[in-house]
Amino acid sequence: MEVLQGGTQLLPWGTGVIALLLTVVAVCSLRSLMDHWWRWWVMKPIPGISPCYPLLGNTLLFEREGEGFFKQLQHYAEELRHLPLFKLWIGPLPVMILYDPDSVEVILSSSKHIEKSYLYKFLQPWLGTGLLTSTGDKWRTRRKMITPTFHFAILTDFLEVMNEQGSILVEKLEKHVDKEPFDVFFDITLCALDIICETAMGRNVGAQENKDSEYVRAVYRMSDLIQRRQKSPWLWPDHVYVLFKEGREHERNLKILHSFTDTVIAEKAAELENAKQGKCDADGNCEGSGPKKRKAFLDMLLSATDDEGNKLSYRDIREEVDTFMFEGHDTTAAAMNWVLYLLGHNPEAQKKVHRELDEVFGTSERPVTMEDLKKLRYLECVVKEALRLFPSVPLFARTLREDCYIKGYRIPKGTNVLVITYALHRDPEIFPEPEEFRPERFFPENCRGRHPFAYVPFSAGPRNCIGKWQTHRVGSPLLFA
Repeated sequence: MEVLQGGTQLLPWGTGVIALLLTVVAVCSLRSLMDHWWRWWVMKPIPGISPCYPLLGNTLLFEREGEGFFKQLQHYAEELRHLPLFKLWIGPLPVMILYDPDSVEVILSSSKHIEKSYLYKFLQPWLGTGLLTSTGDKWRTRRKMITPTFHFAILTDFLEVMNEQGSILVEKLEKHVDKEPFDVFFDITLCALDIICETAMGRNVGAQENKDSEYVRAVYRMSDLIQRRQKSPWLWPDHVYVLFKEGREHERNLKILHSFTDTVIAEKAAELENAKQGKCDADGNCEGSGPKKRKAFLDMLLSATDDEGNKLSYRDIREEVDTFMFEGHDTTAAAMNWVLYLLGHNPEAQKKVHRELDEVFGTSERPVTMEDLKKLRYLECVVKEALRLFPSVPLFARTLREDCYIKGYRIPKGTNVLVITYALHRDPEIFPEPEEFRPERFFPENCRGRHPFAYVPFSAGPRNCIGKWQTHRVGSPLLFA
């Protein structure tokens, strides 16, 4: 019998079990370490940032706050513009940084490199494996099921919501006319949140009227927490994260978000069941559901089926609703804010937009229609140029499922690839004087011959944004930016 420090006694077989467990841990760690050193050696010829420490990589260089970290990436891309790519190490995780159209094309045009980066894993507690985070057969099946739900009938209903919420926003902005400058960001963002809540879930949360809503606060705080965790390797393990204050706050906000979505889905499912049982009148009013409601994305999901006729499970539906809530409001809000900012700084472009609006609407204050959107050609170019200068998703990432070569450099399987859209759109060879705001860049005659992967605000290739597809169909980027 052996005695350990502290007087704990173990039978001989107990000692053997502990020794076996320690051996397994050591072997697993050794394998990970060997894999890490192998990647380090294979990627050694690729230009990188110094200093870079074993296992820690470049992590100690990174700014903690999102804005500071993004500015770092922007600075690196500008300094290394003469190179087609460079590498960073986020702890033991190798990340290739791409901002050259030819390099970006290798990844985005591939039907094999469609898996999202490891860094998207931290979205999964909130979004599950929905359209944004899933991969392989699940992503293909889900994309095929969801795409048909964006037909013109539901888009018309969506436009009705946008007109209503837009009117509320205009009333708020009119109070600032001829007064001191103010920050429009929050007003625009709350408007976008109201729009996506009603179009995705069929629920009006009144964010523009009640900015202190618990759900609204949870959406913004959760986004912040996820971003901070992504660039902090010491917070990656779940069992470690919950020990920190941020981890516990993450859990509290997660409960708020999922509870809200669960309630809305349950209500919608009950409405659908009432309709099936004939408890709805001729006007579409169902027992316990109040007045007839517009169809929302959630209504489509509850009825969607795959090729075998199978419906989405409750968890599947929540994944997609939460995904569209996360992706839909922040990206659109960012685009609208930058459009207003750029028009404010460019009075000549603003006058052209004003003239075009007068030609289409005259002095009328009628709601905007789908046909109106197709006529706003110059405004469309303004939005595209705003998305070039300030893409709503300034960077996105993939994980390579097999080795590939970019500009002669071998990039091993499992490497994360980060496309910096913000830097890609500022290539002076493709967009002369890239910092200048020039909507004319997107006139049809000026787009001919442009590299197809030089401008990708909606990503590109087989895994492009589902919003890009619908933008093309409608003929204007204003609807699903």
